[in-house]
Amino acid sequence: MWVRAGRVDLAAGAETEADWAKSLLAAQARAALRAIDLFAELERRADRLLAVAPKLRAKAADVVVEKLLSDDAIVASEQIAGMSDRGLRRLFARLVELGAVRELSGRATFRIYGL
Repeated sequence: MWVRAGRVDLAAGAETEADWAKSLLAAQARAALRAIDLFAELERRADRLLAVAPKLRAKAADVVVEKLLSDDAIVASEQIAGMSDRGLRRLFARLVELGAVRELSGRATFRIYGL
């Protein structure tokens, strides 16, 4: 399919507009199924984080858990009241050890954590 000057020209793979519409609907259905799968995985990870939260003994652990649940990711150097840089790094190491969060950046420094 080629879009040009507001018109849609059908490519060789889609012979009619009906075929093209069916292809679009199939693509939307696949995308919706993928979104449902991603949501289920994210929900499972959030439940895991909530399950291990009572095991955390850091002062501001509840704030970190709340931020992890509300944000996409958190950098290990983020300023969180009542938590030192070293304490936050140790908390994230503990959360990774418990399987509650993942280290997303794959780097030794400036690490990013999320569900």
